[in-house]
Parts: sequence; structure tokens; C-alpha cells
Amino acid sequence: MKIVLAYSGGLDTSIILHWLKKTYKAEIIAFTGNVGLDSELDGLKEKALKTGASKIYIQDLRGDFVKNGIFRLIKANARYQRKYLLGTSIARPFIAKAMADIAIKEKAQAVAHGATGKGNDQVRFEAVFKQFTPHMKIIAPWREWNLKSRDMLIDYAAKNNIPVPVSKSKPYSSDRNIMHISYEGGVLEDPYYEPPEDMFKLTVSPEKAPETPEYMEITFKNGEPCRINGKNLKPVDLLLKANEIGGRHGIGRVDIVEDRLVGMKSRGVYETPGASLLMEAHEALESITLDKDTLAAKCQLGDKYAELTYNGLWFSPFKEAIDAFIDYTQKNVTGTVRLKLFKGACQVTGRKAERSLYDPELATFNEDEIYNQQDAMGFINLFTLPLKVRGIVNKKNK
Repeated sequence: MKIVLAYSGGLDTSIILHWLKKTYKAEIIAFTGNVGLDSELDGLKEKALKTGASKIYIQDLRGDFVKNGIFRLIKANARYQRKYLLGTSIARPFIAKAMADIAIKEKAQAVAHGATGKGNDQVRFEAVFKQFTPHMKIIAPWREWNLKSRDMLIDYAAKNNIPVPVSKSKPYSSDRNIMHISYEGGVLEDPYYEPPEDMFKLTVSPEKAPETPEYMEITFKNGEPCRINGKNLKPVDLLLKANEIGGRHGIGRVDIVEDRLVGMKSRGVYETPGASLLMEAHEALESITLDKDTLAAKCQLGDKYAELTYNGLWFSPFKEAIDAFIDYTQKNVTGTVRLKLFKGACQVTGRKAERSLYDPELATFNEDEIYNQQDAMGFINLFTLPLKVRGIVNKKNK
């Protein structure tokens, strides 16, 4: 039997690799989708082979992930429950799809992942597998084995000489990609417990951020960020630059108790510096480039887009249909937004667009030749007619 495992080298998948080989007497092929793992890739190949994998694929997905994943979230202004920017949620379908392609190439009989039976990732991985490798068995060890906690996994690792990057004294779980780092579990399971400052990696504490504000400009073309401070950047480089700028000002920290797909509430702490800046700027640019009704509809669909992404339905027909709508709305979302960054806060201080719907001559409080203020009387009379009728009826029936 040949099994392809989604492998990160973290606690769960390190144990799973060893357990799969022992339990299924199978050949294990490890797959790592590089969505911005940074130093986590160091020694990963050697570790996978030492733990029992016959080979490992480490595939660079960053370009596709940023342009066709993260930037689509930016264009949709998608936030789950109005706070979470979906950094982990969006990575899973890109990893799972690339892994499914490898499983087909290797003629594997099964695919495996390290998501728990309580979490969202099991759905995100398996929704992709069921669509692109429907003939393959899906193995989720957390739903099979008798290891019921991460403490038990740490003990298993020690017993079998498997190196893992966590300890019982620091048991929270983290997930990193080019968009964010998430933290959950362990000490963070108490929603009243303040996250320890030494946990954060992408952002400085707002208290330790620079004492003077920094201004930056982000330019968009058809809704997609393309320049920072006037410099053209490729998608990956642009997000890295935004991460660097936002991180040094302590921007992008979110502490949320969210509703998981499986029904329970879960506390997550996230660092998303660059995407937070891009989202803020994009919304500001849309405020002058989209008409009222389109913007209102897009806000509603943005919430749905976030829900679909969170629930693992990235490749669903509904999500693709929303993409078509969003792409149409972005035709005129071209322009530049200026942001002021200071002590964890991001403030929009200016926006301009080639096809702005904002007309200073209409908006002015000074005299103008376009807007006849007397026209407002007839408009108000018609707009408030139902209220007037209701008032007359109520007065008659007193």
C-alpha cells in the first residue's frame, strides 16, 4: 500500500508518519506544500526520511497561493465572523490540491492528513480529496488511533525518538504561511488568558513599535495590489514587504473566539500584518470606485465568501460564481491608498482612483452649479410618504 501524507514536520504529522508506516505496513510518501513556511523547511527532508518516509515532495506553492488565493480574499474583503482573515483556511485547499496531484502521479491508494476530528482542517482537506481523488482512501489518524491528546503525542515522540518542535511547557499549536501565523490550543484554551508576548513572531508589541508614525501607499490595479510606495512588486514580494512594514508597527494581531464548522467554539490568535494593510487599503479604494448597490451586494457576498473559504469549499461552484461577480466589480478598482501606521493602528489618510465616483463639485458644502438643493424637497416628500401616511392614520385612530 502507498500513502501520501500531508507533512509539515510538526508534532502531529511527525507522529502520524511513524504511526502510518507501523500501522498500515505501507510505503509513506510525504508531501509538503510550501505556502511560506520559512525556516520550517530547514532539515525537513532529512527529518521525513529519518522518521520513515520513502521520499518527500516539497513543492513551492507561494506564487499561486498569493495571487490566486490571498489576493482573491483581498478582492472579496473576506473576513470570517468579521475578524479572521482566513490565513489557515485559504492555505489548505492549495496544499490539498497539489497533494492530490502528487497522489495521482504516484498511483497511491490512500491520502492522509493530520487534522483532528474536532477541527475545520479535516473538512478542508477532505473536500478537496473527495473532488480530485475520489477513488482513494482517506486516512485521518486522529479519528483512528488511541492517542487522545498532544501530551500523549509528545510522549509517543520521546518513546520512538522522533524529534518534535514543541514541549509540554509550551503546548500551543501554531500554523505558519506567507499570510499569517495562527496559535491555538494549550494555554490559549482559556479565553481569558492573555497570549504571552514571546509567542508572537511576525509582529512587535504595539507598545514597542516606533514612536513616530509611518506613511505608506498601496496601489491596486483591477482590485489586485501591485505597488507599495510607488515600487512595482510581484505578488509574493509585495506581500512580504507588506508583512515587514505592518509587523514593525504591531499591526494585524487578532484574538477571536470563532465558531468552528463542526459546531463548537474555538479560540484562535492570529498575526496577519501584511494582509491587514492590503484589506484596509482595498476597502478604502472601493469606497470611491463602486456604486452604492454594488458595494452593498459585495459586502454581503464577501461574508459568504469568507464562510465558504472557512468551511473548505474553495473549489465549489458557488465560490467560483462569486469569483465571477467579484472580478466584474474590480474592473475600475484601480488607484492608490495612503495609510498611516502607528502603534498597532492602521488609518486611511487618502485615496485616489482613475475612475473615482467621488465628485468634489457634488460633495462640496460651497456653492455649486450641479446640485439643486431645492430638488431635495420633492425627494424627501416621496421617500417619507409611507411614514406620513402612517402618521395620519395613527392620528385619526387615537
